[in-house]
Amino acid sequence: MDFVTTKELRAESGKVWAKLEAGEDIVIMRNGKPFALMVHTESASLEDDLRSIRAERFAESVRKLQQRSVEQGLDKITMTEIDAEIALARKERKERSASSH
Repeated sequence: MDFVTTKELRAESGKVWAKLEAGEDIVIMRNGKPFALMVHTESASLEDDLRSIRAERFAESVRKLQQRSVEQGLDKITMTEIDAEIALARKERKERSASSH
């Protein structure tokens, strides 16, 4: 993996493309922080590559939600408590909807 600033990407794009062609992953940095990820792909594997990236992003989101629920003690609530929360949210949404008309 290589790190390239946006300025370097503009000024030395040929080098970046060569690294991608060789299979190297490139992290694009903007203002000193990671901004984008460039990876080599082929036409035949484009959809699979995108699906893999999206699946990992989704899995990471689920892991973060699970961690937050553990930290907040929400992993121990019962189905009855969950159903009550859902009913309350629906009631509040219905009341907001009725008051806006």
